[in-house]
Amino acid sequence: MNTEHFNSLSLDELWTLHQQVATSLTQKLLVQKARLEERLHKIGLADEATRFDRKRRPYPPVRPKYRNPKNPAETWSGRGRLPRWLRPQLRGGGKLDDFLIDQASVQKRQTN
Repeated sequence: MNTEHFNSLSLDELWTLHQQVATSLTQKLLVQKARLEERLHKIGLADEATRFDRKRRPYPPVRPKYRNPKNPAETWSGRGRLPRWLRPQLRGGGKLDDFLIDQASVQKRQTN
């Protein structure tokens, strides 16, 4: 395929071409999927191939570990992304231990 042709196209023409390619790919993928599903039905494996009923392992609830001193209703378990209320406070020089819910355990760690 000659790529020089693409360089000569305007942004609108490229976008139209992109949409046409995406539509064509979607149609071809749907046709291919239908063919594969038909073949699975013929050999009797269609039920096994479409079964996605695996259940996730139940995880226990995670208790909050950190609390926003300005708004005690805002808590964080320490997992996942930093909450919005914590980012600016850490950037301002605060330490994560300053926001622990159980401050007594921090004091015990510092004395030992």
